[in-house]
Amino acid sequence: MTARIIDGAKVAADMRAELKEHVAELKKQGIVPGLGVILVGQDPASNSYVTAKERACAEIGIYSDDNRLPAQTSQKDLIALIKKMNADPKINGILVQLPLPKHLIEDQVLMTISPDKDVDGFHPTNVGRMVVGEKAFLPCTPHGVIQLLIRSSVTIDGSHVVIVGRSNIVGKPLANMLIQKSPTGNATVTICHTRTKNLAFHTKQADIVIAAAGKPNTITADMIKPGAVVIDVGVNRIEDSTKKSGYRLVGDVDFENVKEKASLITPVPGGVGPMTITMLLYNTVESAKRNAE
Repeated sequence: MTARIIDGAKVAADMRAELKEHVAELKKQGIVPGLGVILVGQDPASNSYVTAKERACAEIGIYSDDNRLPAQTSQKDLIALIKKMNADPKINGILVQLPLPKHLIEDQVLMTISPDKDVDGFHPTNVGRMVVGEKAFLPCTPHGVIQLLIRSSVTIDGSHVVIVGRSNIVGKPLANMLIQKSPTGNATVTICHTRTKNLAFHTKQADIVIAAAGKPNTITADMIKPGAVVIDVGVNRIEDSTKKSGYRLVGDVDFENVKEKASLITPVPGGVGPMTITMLLYNTVESAKRNAE
């Protein structure tokens, strides 16, 4: 058996086409969804990521208010800018690109963002709403994983999902989303992590394995049962002298061997990655819709 590859780029493109139509409908009502983006400093990876978000906004017709600030920006000035965006009716979503320079207090910055404009889904108010099953902005990467499963016709209801990773960005919120009594939930979820004893014992029982540990080759072929669905959230740089950059990107899964045993699998790159920005756009459009209502 060779797994069918879940093409995250195609799923993301399909969703963006749908979002473009929603934006066009909102514009007929005189509403232009707006995303405020703040980047502090010149971190190359963050700069590249923010540029990709700007292009994505332009692609579907979202107004993008981009603020690129010097690395020495003070906590006071950053907080003031966020408060200004909170009060700006043209801004439906606010994104502060992480990581921030070390002199800035990240938790305080994120807490300043209005929960109604927290399109990253990190504010404790939105986390709490998500946990109790109320309407909330869902974190982008976990929500992207669920969209990949749904749009690949994977049955979540009743499935046993093993998540390897317990971060606040992926593992914990994804587990909460999958156990909800909802059309996109009703799974039985086991959470594993780097301190789990006999990890393979758990992953071999899973219908769906989601790897989000941040370590290459965390999941190998002998750790999954035949026909399992494998979602690789990991993004790791490993040295590769054949590449101009000197490195290549790999996930947490031994892709070449696992794909011969799984039924479906996401590649790295080109799997979960394209969905993260798409779900940020999705949340921004949803915020604009709520304001319209």
